[in-house]
Amino acid sequence: MSAGRSTDATREMQIPLQHRAPSLPLHSLPQRPWTEPGFQPPHGGFRDHFVTPPEAKYCCEACRLVLCSPWQTECGHRFCKTCITDLLSKPGAMCPADGEPLFEDKIFKDVCCNKEIMDLKVFCRSEKNGCKEQMSLKQVLDHLNVCPYFEVPCPHNKCKDKMMRKDISEHLSRKCKYRESTCEFCKRKMSLTEIQKHKETVCPAYPVACPNKCSCPSKILRSELPSHQLDCPNAQASCMFTRYGCTFKGLNQEMRAHEAKCISDHLKLMVARNSALEAKMEEVKSDLHERYKVLPGLNSRISEMEARYEELREKTKQMEQKICSIQKLASSHSEKLLEVEMELRALRAARDELETLRCTVETIRTRVSVLEGGRGTAGAGGHTLGTLETQLSRHDDMLSIHEIRLADMDLRFQVLETASYNGTLIWKIRDYERRKQEAVASKTLSLYSQPFYTGYFGYKMCARVYLNGDGMGKGTHLSLFFVVMRGEYDALLPWPFRQKVTLMLMDQGPARKHLGDAFKPDPNSSSFRRPVGDMNIASGCPLFVAQTVLENGTYIKDDTIFIKVTVDTSDLPEP
Repeated sequence: MSAGRSTDATREMQIPLQHRAPSLPLHSLPQRPWTEPGFQPPHGGFRDHFVTPPEAKYCCEACRLVLCSPWQTECGHRFCKTCITDLLSKPGAMCPADGEPLFEDKIFKDVCCNKEIMDLKVFCRSEKNGCKEQMSLKQVLDHLNVCPYFEVPCPHNKCKDKMMRKDISEHLSRKCKYRESTCEFCKRKMSLTEIQKHKETVCPAYPVACPNKCSCPSKILRSELPSHQLDCPNAQASCMFTRYGCTFKGLNQEMRAHEAKCISDHLKLMVARNSALEAKMEEVKSDLHERYKVLPGLNSRISEMEARYEELREKTKQMEQKICSIQKLASSHSEKLLEVEMELRALRAARDELETLRCTVETIRTRVSVLEGGRGTAGAGGHTLGTLETQLSRHDDMLSIHEIRLADMDLRFQVLETASYNGTLIWKIRDYERRKQEAVASKTLSLYSQPFYTGYFGYKMCARVYLNGDGMGKGTHLSLFFVVMRGEYDALLPWPFRQKVTLMLMDQGPARKHLGDAFKPDPNSSSFRRPVGDMNIASGCPLFVAQTVLENGTYIKDDTIFIKVTVDTSDLPEP
């Protein structure tokens, strides 16, 4: 602020107050008398001077001051917010008024009491400075923003003085050390504390004495000192032919006599320097001539390098195209391998079923042989034996059917017991190390999770994991895929599948730094069309997580990992 404006006593400056103190832990705030300019005290109740002594119901049971942000306990007593927070922070908190135990969920904010307190009349907080105003407690802040007796800091940041608001103008015009002032020599404006240093060091119009103590009758302006030094008879100077080899140094008044006396010596020095320069020029010319001879060869090499660079660029483009085609081919091969693996699983199941049938047939043959031997010794019971064989065969068939139905019901029960119908799968994979070794040895390349659903009548899905990686991630990463399965209500659902899918590896450590990836299904991919077989081709992340990250972190605990798959069902229509 300029000095001209600071002297205007008719204008009253308003220093805005801080409306609320910063949020800090309540236990770290010290108990001290109220002096802050903000509205609420940092701890405890209001310390204002009330016009009428407040009723006891408006006083805190802990600090005995007028309640600030009152809260009421279950036993009916009121406390300041900071006071009740201190009480609840101690174990076995009890009400100081009646000894009743305090519970945080049984305490509520007393809005009605707070409103009544805000309407209580108080004197101005600058009463000690002479202010006689009275106002309601809620009007204190607005009044302090204009109160002429309120103490405010000096508007200059460097000045630490405080004064009443009505005294700011006088302070800025007469008392403030940092008020604006004008240099009497150069008329430049600056802080009063900088004036003296400015005059002694940098003021261009400040009169200074000649440093050579010459006989100049008057002091010289600092800005004119360099030009005076050139003519000052007592100034030290070097001969103008110093660059040519002259070593004479003396006062300015001696320099003229030296120059007149040593003209021939100076000419000899210039001739010697000129001869040296001519010899140097000849050397430079010969050097340039030699370098000029090399230029054609360098130009040809540059041309060859440019041609080589273009050739390499073309090869790089071709390699990039080949890599893209290889990646597409690998992707198609990966899908075909998945199809072949599914067929192999079906063939293995058929083989196991065939072995079971063979064992059953062998058992029946053995029984028939025994029965035929008995028929030879007891011909009379032939008719009865035939009937028994028929019944035995029928019972075996019925037993096989019941066993198949029992196994199917057991499988259905396990699926229903672990099934999720909210679009979220939490898959717990035990014996990670053993299963990983089986994957490395190509015994069990991948694992399927239990099915989960987007709803009771929604999409049926599952997850598929390759613990030793698949495709580009084989041997280095854990590969995780999402699979759409054939469900019972597919005819009622929209196709292709379009819901956002999030794949996640759960961190079992305290940091909970889960690793995840999300994708939106490609509607043109066969992986998300309505399944024709038991399940579609899996789609997901071959490079989901590096094995070094997985095995060196806290993602494996008790030889178990957890995988979470979430399907967004927010915009899924009801079937």
